[in-house]
Amino acid sequence: MELEKTNNMNTLYEFYNVLLTNKQKGYLSLYYGDDYSLGEIAEEFAISRQAVYDNIKRTEKILMDYEQKLKLAQNYSLRNKKLDELANYAEETYPADRTLQSLINNLEELDDKDE
Repeated sequence: MELEKTNNMNTLYEFYNVLLTNKQKGYLSLYYGDDYSLGEIAEEFAISRQAVYDNIKRTEKILMDYEQKLKLAQNYSLRNKKLDELANYAEETYPADRTLQSLINNLEELDDKDE
């Protein structure tokens, strides 16, 4: 469960980090991205562990609220799943159709440009 939460928070962070303050970005990046403990983050920022914990919890809620309203991560995942289905179908049904393959590749590259 903890790994699932970490993966979810990292995904939400990727989508919504531009909407966070620098302090929020710093705490979440260290906690979820670099696996720092609360104590290590507190030492890094010269604040209490409780302050770090409170900020991380508030920021997690903010990220979840953004996702609940905007659904960017959910739609991205769904879009990728559907694109994979399309690519598999095209490969199985129309393996010689290079134009179709090129169009699918162009769609896949659209999301890659945003990263």
